[in-house]
Amino acid sequence: MGNTFKTAFLLTLLTLLLMFIGRVFGGQNGMFIALVIAVVMNFVSYFYSDKIALTMYRAQPVTREQLPKAYAAVERITQRIGLPMPKIYVIPTESPNAFATGRNPQHASVAVTHGILELLNDEELEGVLAHELGHVNNRDILISSVAATVAGAITMLASMGKWAMIFGGMERGGDRDNRGGGLAALFMLIVAPIAAMLIQLAISRSREYQADATGAKFTGNPYALASALQKLDAYSRRIPMVASPSTAHLFIIQPLLGMNASMFAGLFQTHPPIAKRIERLTGRPAEFMQ
Repeated sequence: MGNTFKTAFLLTLLTLLLMFIGRVFGGQNGMFIALVIAVVMNFVSYFYSDKIALTMYRAQPVTREQLPKAYAAVERITQRIGLPMPKIYVIPTESPNAFATGRNPQHASVAVTHGILELLNDEELEGVLAHELGHVNNRDILISSVAATVAGAITMLASMGKWAMIFGGMERGGDRDNRGGGLAALFMLIVAPIAAMLIQLAISRSREYQADATGAKFTGNPYALASALQKLDAYSRRIPMVASPSTAHLFIIQPLLGMNASMFAGLFQTHPPIAKRIERLTGRPAEFMQ
């Protein structure tokens, strides 16, 4: 019920924000057009946010024959806990990472990078897949996917508003130019942090701890997931995966954010420290894992 409320809150917030921006730029007509856009965006957010995330990272569906070990691990876990079998995707990058998406367990997808398949042994990979299925089981993949779409839409609107104000000011010339540039800067300063904080409000760090605990429970082997997290943390620094701030929270470990997010880097830290996650899983400090 909590995530249902959060999803409704996010979609309502997007609608109100779009209508407000529409009224500022276009009066009553602008507000009506914005309402139509909001309805379309809400529909897309709910039904297609998972496909948007998968497409963004060029994830390709794979068959049982192409990825037998991953399929076998997912089948064991889903049969054990009574979840439907999700679709499995591979992201063509050597940076090791993974995420789950979808609006409910019946429409779930799990995506792993090529790099994670090469890096982890069978037990560690099963631990990562169990973590992602933990997100599915805990019913937090919808809110993750919707938050990604909503935050992306808000950031896009901020960028559009910035250029509209700049060029609007240039056309009018003189003081209006300076005023337009100043309003554009103010607009970005207000809206971009809102997009970041929206994710922070919707996607608390506690959900990663919860998915870790759920995944460890599914496999009965918390040390395998802890070992996987340690490897992922080390190797992802060597081969960083550049991700959009609006989708960074989907991944099992924090990916590298794009340059545009650098000024708000603190706000976009959606994941708890790996050392703390390992300590919670094993009851021992991360440095004693070896």
